[in-house]
Amino acid sequence: MRRASKKSLSSAATASAGPTKAVSKEVERIDQFFYTYADNSSVMIDPEGIETLCSHLEVPHTDVRILMLAWKMGCEKQGYFTLDEWRAGLKALRADSISKLKKAFPELVQEVTRPSNFQDFYIYAFRYCLTEDKKKCIEIPVACELLNLVLGLQFRPQYQNDYKVINMDQWMGFMRFCNEINFPSLDNYDSDLAWPLILDNFVEWLRENKS
Repeated sequence: MRRASKKSLSSAATASAGPTKAVSKEVERIDQFFYTYADNSSVMIDPEGIETLCSHLEVPHTDVRILMLAWKMGCEKQGYFTLDEWRAGLKALRADSISKLKKAFPELVQEVTRPSNFQDFYIYAFRYCLTEDKKKCIEIPVACELLNLVLGLQFRPQYQNDYKVINMDQWMGFMRFCNEINFPSLDNYDSDLAWPLILDNFVEWLRENKS
């Protein structure tokens, strides 16, 4: 079997903590929950495990709440949950089962969408999508899907063929654009201000193609 048994791996995790670091019952349950989806070889929840988790949560793996969950756990590698990340996130959410995690989603959404947290989540979403070779940009199609997911935009700028990738400064510019500019009228957009060129071109395209 690819997945580890709950009992054996949970016991191993408890034993590794040592006799002076007894694992609490809450953490034991969270660990057992983790090992339901963890890969034997890596002791991480990998993309296949996340797909199974999402199936049990009855949400697609592209649902923004899964990205919010990764943010809550502080996940460093896209598509993978480590045991320490899982423990930190689920302990904060007080969730040690599928049913409790489902119930925690509304609270998680409220937490992320607070102004004091949303910018951190928005920045995290960009960094989380960077490739493993530590590039500083993400491809335009990926960025468009991510913008639509994170901001719920009513438009997608992938038709700007002059650009293949966007960087963090441009990514942050889209957030400022959505917060400050009247859409779809764009009547308060001033190209003389310090907007990224990609947004100047985007606004020009919108105005030229406005029905």
